[in-house]
Amino acid sequence: MSVFIDLVAVLGRLLEPVLDESATAAAIVLFTVLVRLALHPLSRAAFRGATPVAGILPVLLQLPVFFLMYRAFSSAEIGGGANELLGHRLFAAPLGDRWTEALGEGGLFGERGLVFLGLFAVVAVVAAWSAARARKTAALMAATAAASATAAATVRGKAAKGKASGAKASGAKAAGAAVALTAEQQELMRKVGGVLPLLSFGTLITAAVVPLAAGLYLVTTTAWSVAERAWLQYRKDRAERAEGAVSGAERSAM
Repeated sequence: MSVFIDLVAVLGRLLEPVLDESATAAAIVLFTVLVRLALHPLSRAAFRGATPVAGILPVLLQLPVFFLMYRAFSSAEIGGGANELLGHRLFAAPLGDRWTEALGEGGLFGERGLVFLGLFAVVAVVAAWSAARARKTAALMAATAAASATAAATVRGKAAKGKASGAKASGAKAAGAAVALTAEQQELMRKVGGVLPLLSFGTLITAAVVPLAAGLYLVTTTAWSVAERAWLQYRKDRAERAEGAVSGAERSAM
C-alpha cells in the first residue's frame, strides 16, 4: 500500500501548484487513467473476443487497485503513522468522507453534501451513457440473430424443394435446428437487453457507500470503459466500411 500512497502523493505534489487543495483528488483521477492505459491492450483483446479470459482480466486486475484506494482512505493509520491522505480534500469534502458523513456535516445541500451530489450527477451521466450503449448493442445482436434466422429459413426452404436428395434433406433439418437456436438466442438477447442497462446504475449505489476517493476512482474507470468501448467500436465500424468500399470497387472493376 505504501507504494500506491507514495505514487498518489507524488502526483498530488506535481498538481498542487495548479489545483491547490484538490490536487490529490486530481491525482487519483490521473492515477486511474494511468492504470487504464496500462490495461488497454487487454481491453482491446477483450473487445475483439480474442480469448474468454481477456474479457475478465481487465476487471480482475482493477479489483486490487480499488481495494487499495478504499483502504488508503479508510484507515486512520498506515505503516504505524497517521494517514496524511485523510487530510486532503475535493473542494470542501475530505477524500475519506462517505456520503452519510457529509449529510451529518451540513445536510444534503451543505458544502460537503454538494460535492457528493456533483459526484453522483457525473456517475448518473456515465451510467446513462453506458445503459444507452448496452441497449444499442443488445438491439444490434438481436437484429443480427434475426437476419441469421431469415437466412437459415431460406436455406431450409430451398432444401425442402429438393427432397429427392438425401443430402438436401439433411441440410433442411440442420437449417431448421439453426432457426430454432436463433429464436432462443433472440429471446435471450431481448431479456439481456432489458436487464443489462440497469446494472450500469449499480455504480451509483457503490459511490454512495465508499469513501469519496474510491468514488472518484470508480467514476473515472467506468467513464473510461464506456469511452474506450465506444472508440473501439467506432474504429471497427470504420474498418468494416473501408473494407466494404474496397470490395465494391474491386467488383466494379471486374
